[in-house]
Amino acid sequence: MSFRTSACRLAAATSKSALTTSAFTSPATAEVASQLLPPLPLYRRLLRVHRKALPIEMRVMGDEYVKAEFRRTRTTDNPLHIVGFLSEWKKYLDFHEAQVAEEAGEIEGGAGQRRREGQKLQEELFEKLSADQIGQLYELLQATKEVYLSPEEIAAKASAEGSPVEGVPKGEVLPDLAAAHPANGGSKQ
Repeated sequence: MSFRTSACRLAAATSKSALTTSAFTSPATAEVASQLLPPLPLYRRLLRVHRKALPIEMRVMGDEYVKAEFRRTRTTDNPLHIVGFLSEWKKYLDFHEAQVAEEAGEIEGGAGQRRREGQKLQEELFEKLSADQIGQLYELLQATKEVYLSPEEIAAKASAEGSPVEGVPKGEVLPDLAAAHPANGGSKQ
């Protein structure tokens, strides 16, 4: 994403008249762009909302993904791509901020914290994906499968593999690493 003056003004524009006079924007694009945040404040708010909204496993993955996406699109000059990019990330931010606010209200009300499962991908959106995007979505599915195992699934997987759920396998002892490294006070034998 190019941070030239014109792109920054486009992202930060708050009046429809400034955008509707441009030759490259439609009224629908102007409507969306009027509610956008500039790239840097949006980026900061995304990382901040991840701290509040996501469990640690997802936060690590989410932060890396946000950073990579913003890094990849930093050199984009097409205003329509910039508006589309910023508007989709703004929708994502709004969704998670609403969940954080809802969760804060539940905690104050005494209902406690609940686990969020996310949203299903809309069928119309799925049909618009390219083959590469579907491939990326499948890779994401495979990479996140283990993160979301229930405690029962983890126990079943561990028993199938013959290893305990946590800790050192039965009958094994951890080696004394200090004895193997003279620098740590042990003697090398």
